[in-house]
Parts: sequence; structure tokens; C-alpha cells
Amino acid sequence: MPNMHHAAILRSPRAHARVISIDTSKALELPGVITVLTGKEVGEQSLPFPVGVTAPFKYYSAAVDKVRYVGEPVAVVVASDRYVAEDALELIEVDYDPLPPVVKPEDALDPNAAILHEELGDNIGCHRLLDYGEVDKAFEKADLILKERFVFPRYSSLPLETYAVIADYDAVTGVITVRSNFMGPFSMHAVAARALNIDENKLRFIVPSDIGGSFGIKSSIYPYIVLISLAAMKAGRPVKWIEDRQEHLLASSCQTDRVAYREVAVRNDGTLLGIKSKVIENVGAYLRAPEPACTFRPIGNFVGPYKVRNVRLDAYDVMTNKCPTGPNRGYGCQQIYFEQERMMDRIAEELDLDPMEVRRRNLIPADEIPYTTPMGGIYDSGNYQKGMDLVVEMSQYESLKKQRDEAQKEGRLFGIGIATGIDPSVSNMGYITIALPPEVRAKPGYLPKSGSAESATIQMNQRGKVSVSMGTTPQGQGHETVVSQIVADELGITPEEVLVIDEFDTAKHGWSISSGTYASRFASVGTSAAVLAARKLKKQIIHLAAALLSVPEEDLVIEEGTVISQSDPEKKITVKRVAGTAHWNLELLPDDIEAGLQARAVFRFPSNVAPDAEDRVNSSNTYGFMVEICVVEVDRDSGKVNILDWFSVHDAGTIINPMLMEGQIYGGALHGIGGALYEELTYDDDGQMLAGNFMQYVCPTAVEAPKLNIGHICSPSPLTPLGSKGAGESSTETAPAAIANAVADALRSLEVNINELPLNPKRVWSLIHEGQSEKTQ
Repeated sequence: MPNMHHAAILRSPRAHARVISIDTSKALELPGVITVLTGKEVGEQSLPFPVGVTAPFKYYSAAVDKVRYVGEPVAVVVASDRYVAEDALELIEVDYDPLPPVVKPEDALDPNAAILHEELGDNIGCHRLLDYGEVDKAFEKADLILKERFVFPRYSSLPLETYAVIADYDAVTGVITVRSNFMGPFSMHAVAARALNIDENKLRFIVPSDIGGSFGIKSSIYPYIVLISLAAMKAGRPVKWIEDRQEHLLASSCQTDRVAYREVAVRNDGTLLGIKSKVIENVGAYLRAPEPACTFRPIGNFVGPYKVRNVRLDAYDVMTNKCPTGPNRGYGCQQIYFEQERMMDRIAEELDLDPMEVRRRNLIPADEIPYTTPMGGIYDSGNYQKGMDLVVEMSQYESLKKQRDEAQKEGRLFGIGIATGIDPSVSNMGYITIALPPEVRAKPGYLPKSGSAESATIQMNQRGKVSVSMGTTPQGQGHETVVSQIVADELGITPEEVLVIDEFDTAKHGWSISSGTYASRFASVGTSAAVLAARKLKKQIIHLAAALLSVPEEDLVIEEGTVISQSDPEKKITVKRVAGTAHWNLELLPDDIEAGLQARAVFRFPSNVAPDAEDRVNSSNTYGFMVEICVVEVDRDSGKVNILDWFSVHDAGTIINPMLMEGQIYGGALHGIGGALYEELTYDDDGQMLAGNFMQYVCPTAVEAPKLNIGHICSPSPLTPLGSKGAGESSTETAPAAIANAVADALRSLEVNINELPLNPKRVWSLIHEGQSEKTQ
């Protein structure tokens, strides 16, 4: 952009400290430096970000008085180029008064721990005790009660492209225009506008197409949007900031690390009676919106595909001196299914039952779907038994077990892991308000939250070519391909005649708070909006063609770009001719048709309602199903887990594009495998990040990607025009549990417990040798 300057961010080297002073004088003297924005100025010129909890803490886009994690922004240098800005950072002098850090989730609950936010009095950002059904009675009736502690790691999404922001402030109009690879949802637009203390129509977001991946992480870019906007306002010129990979790993966003205590009440036949779960989610230094969604996003599908009616969830979202968290592919489901599916295997082991059979006995029957879970989730369609049958058939499960038994007799560490789950898509924005107690939601003046609407606008030009604009901000998933196929099918034209406008602009496109690409919502709500808009446009074309041909509308169909009379095929007119008339020859238009051909549609789900007084909520709108069988062999000498085979069955309703669907399953599975075997954002006891580059933060590549054997069943959703559901997160959610169960099976003879991820070679080697030592003793 003309006169564009570049920003570099000075970040805290300490996890917890008071900022005594910042001296920027030497940096300002460096040739090429325009200005330096400090945290103190951020506190003076912006407001704290709003959050969806009652805790009264303050979070700004830079540290105002304290730093609370390594990598937190302390100052921003704006210079003629990035090199000068980086050099200037070294000239800024900051005086810190160190404070003791809090790093581990359970330590945050210690009454003697250091307090991150003094105004709270403790480190608990949110605490809810949720009871559904008759939990205590269920545990009294149980033949068997099992307990376990689980530890789930903090890991990232690793999009190919890191954060990028260009902010431009127009002092005349007061408008801030931000170009960024922002994922959405656009509820964060309102959050950013409030922090900047400007009206929402004064903040314009422009998002380019295919933003180099996100998987949830780029919905957390908005604090940097605010920070660079403030820098642009002070500098009086456009300011560009590109995050480097170390910054991204250190201080962008990631999912929570979590400690959970789970108890299950079971009958002797393996039937689940009840679940008690205490979870401690570590959201990092600040409860950054949409957190604590990590805890409540999967509330409707908390029980997975199992028919258990009695559940207690004791949920803590605690703050520690780590980077703040946010959405990550699967958002909360992988943690739940890791705990749930490990317990299913524990049940099978204790009762000497086959793990597959234990799961079958607890599945919700197909004739009871639609099914409402105790938490309020409404499973719209499904046949879970059919999915299990297919994965058993694909894997030749009985033969596979014999193969495992033979291998284990030979002393090989060979294991089979099973994991099932419900894949929620199209989140109901109201789920986040479960973070608030019912009495708060019942107060006069409180505005209940719900919704997941999406819009599509279609225009046909004078030559019959179609343009479609959506609010779904694609990250590279192939939205353009899918929408062009759908619209072409509806209008009887070819996909090549459809242009999908995929750059998004809040000043030009139709959108709402819930717009964007997240929660696998495109395949359900995005495509539905496109279908409805195309059908509206089709009606206009048929209506005008009927007037031009003097035939009834119900007699007309569109085939291969031509409107044809079914009773008299000689009466026909091309869609191109109809479009030309609507644009060029307005005197032929019926009175009820406006010039031009265009239609806009908004799709929403009627089941989207706010949580009730019992904390029940349909947290998503469509619910898919997946089941995985993972086959592994563990190297006894190195601890390396080798994936030998993988069988993955999915029900995502109607599959719109099989090739794109397969790509999503592969990507999701590898994402989950990364968290299960490789990836972990580790910290030392002082809160220093130990995985700030790809030497320490190990992620799987194409070399480590297993070949997947993918199967599908189809139970179309009755709620969407095409019967489609989401599928972009499915295997991400179940892969960690499948691998954990497979490794546990492989190490069964050593009697070791798998309750912590990732299962990297070091951890697995330690488990093997601990198990061998105990067996020897």
C-alpha cells in the first residue's frame, strides 16, 4: 500500500513480572523509526476486551502493567522496513520486577499460588458444576466404578501461513480498514471494535481468499488486529506486521492443556450408567474470547454416541503464565474422547469383554434418533451400529485380533485401538453462555444468545454468467469448488459459468455475528444458504421465461442452460437470453420482477435456541459419527510407535464432493496423530517455552502420514436442504484416543497405564522400561 510502514513487536522474556518502566528514546533515534507504541499507551487508548464470564479481569492487546506470559507484547515499533523495526526492538529498555510463575493447571488451583489477576483473588476464570440426570443414584446402582486421571497436551494447528495484518486508519472518516488472514467467526469483529472504542461500522475487515490454513488458530488474531490498528493510528500511515514462526508458536494461540479426573459407573454387562468428570482447562494468561468455549463447545455431544443419561461435569477454566488459548481443530472434543474412549477400554479390560462389544452395547440405537442427550444436544440423524459393522468388516477385525495375539506371543508390542465419537458441526452461538450461571442469564436486561445463520448472494449478468458471494471466508478447503457445483446443479448450467467471490469484505458482503468458517459449518449452513439463494434465482428465471414464452411456470424446466417447456419442447429460450432481457430490455419484464437477476438467502436452524434454566443446550446443529481402528507396533528399544494400518468410517450425511471429503479426513487424522504422538508446546517451571521452533516442536510430515482405509455410511440430515453435515474436524477428535488405545493394547503385557499424551518415543520408552522393571520385581 502507498506509504506503508512495518511493525515489529517487543515481547516479554519473562512469564510473570511487573513492568516498572519502558525507555524507548534510543529506539526513536534510530533512522527509519517512525514511532513506538507502548503497553501503557495501549491501556490509555483502548478498552479491555470483553469476555463471556463474570470474572472482572482486564485483557488488552499489550501488557499494560504486568506481563503474564513469555511472548506477551510489550511495545510495537513502526519503521520504514521490518529490518529497522527489528533493530529498534533491541534498543528499548524495559525494567521488570519478576513475580513467581504459575505453569501447571492444577497448580493454578492452589490457594498459595501466585495470582495472575489480583482483581480476581484467585486464578479461576470460570467454574461451573453441571448436573444432568440422577448421577448419585447411578453410581449407587453400579456393579463397577472406575476412576482415572488424564493429562492432555497443549498443541497447535501449525497453519502453513502465520498471522498477517495490515491496518490503515483514515483520520477523516474515522474508519480503520484491516486486511488480515482472519478466520472469523465475526463475533470477534464486535470484540475488536469495542476494544478500539469505535463503532462497528467504522472497523472494516478485508479477508483474502484461501488464507494458508487456520484450523481455528486464526480466529485468535484479533488482539493483533487491535494492536497494529493502534500502531497505525499513532503512526498516521498504513502499518504491516507479519508474524514469524517463532512468534506464532510462542504467542499466537493453541488449544488448552488439560487435566481431567473421570469416573464411570458400569453394570457387569458393560453398560454405562453414569459419568463424573472434573476437568481443569488451562486457558493461559487471559480468558480470551471465545474462551471458555473449550469447555462448553462440545457440551451437547459430551456423551458421544453412547446412551448414558446421568452426567456430572465439574469444570474449571484456570489461568496460568502461558500463552492464551483459543479454538483448535476439534475444539474440546479430542480431550473428551481421549478420556471417554480410554475408559471404554478400561471397562472392557476389567470385565473381560471385547472393546468393540462394550461400545456396541452402549450405542444409541438407530430407531431412537433423532436423539436428545442429557445435556440438550439433538442428534439429527445416524446409524452408529451400521458404522461399527462397516469398520469391523473393512478391518477384518476378528482376523486382526488373531494377528495381534500371535504377534504378542512372539514378544512383539502389537496393538489395536478403537475410538468412536460424535462429530458436531455448525455451533449454536448460545452454547458459550453456559459459562454463566442460570441466575445470571435470568437477570432483567440479559440478552440470550443463539444462532448460526449464514447468507449467500447470487447475481446473474446479462450473458447468463453467475457470481456468488458468501460470508464463509475459506481457508483453503475448496469452498469455491463446492459452491460452483451446487449453484450450477440448481440452475441447470455448468460449474465453469459460476464465479465464487471468495475475498471477504465486511463493508460489502452480507454477514452476521455467526458468519465465518469454523465448527465445520460450511458443508451444512454455508451450502444451505447457497442452495436457497440459487433456488430463489431459479424461480426468477422461470418466472421471466414463462412470461417471454407465454407458458405456465410449472411447465418449465431448465436443462443445459435452456428453459424448456415440458409439454411443447419447441417452446424454449436460453438462460442467457432470459438474463439479457432482465438487464437490457426492461419493457418485457413482468411488473413483479426487478431489473437484473439477483437473489439473497439466509439459512438458519430452528433448533438453535438459547440454553435453558437447567443448562441444557443444543450446542451444535448437525451431528456426524466416526469410528476408527488403529493398528500399531511399538519398538521396544526406542519407544517409537509405528502405525501399521488405519480404518476410518464416517457418517457426514450427504457427501457433496467425495475428493474434498477425503482430503478433510486425511488432514484431520494427521492433525490428531500429531497431538497423539509428536506435538506438545512444553514449558519449564519458570514458564519459558521450550518448543519455539521446529527443532523442539516436532510435527508429523507426509513421511509420517499413514495410508487411511476410509469408509462411509450416509444418514442425511433432515435439517439441511442437501442432507449434508460437517466433516472437517472428525478424525482430529478421535485419532488421539485411537492411538492411545492401540498403544495401551500393545503394552498390555507390561501392565502400564496410558493416561497422558503425546506418546512420543521418550514417554513410551519410559513406560516400557517401568513396566519391565515392575514385571521383573
